[in-house]
Amino acid sequence: MLNQHEDRHTESPALLHRTTTVERGAFAMGRCSCGWTGPARRARDSARRDAARHIDTP
Repeated sequence: MLNQHEDRHTESPALLHRTTTVERGAFAMGRCSCGWTGPARRARDSARRDAARHIDTP
């Protein structure tokens, strides 16, 4: 049984990870608040898909 001061970690992965897309020159990459960085892509949509996959991966 949990007492009042204990927290159970039940947040969804989407709440724990905040992703953005950053650009460097002609390339874009996904980044996450957890420290993850995706590969450099020429297409922004590909970088966004990488970030979405990162959130969905346990």
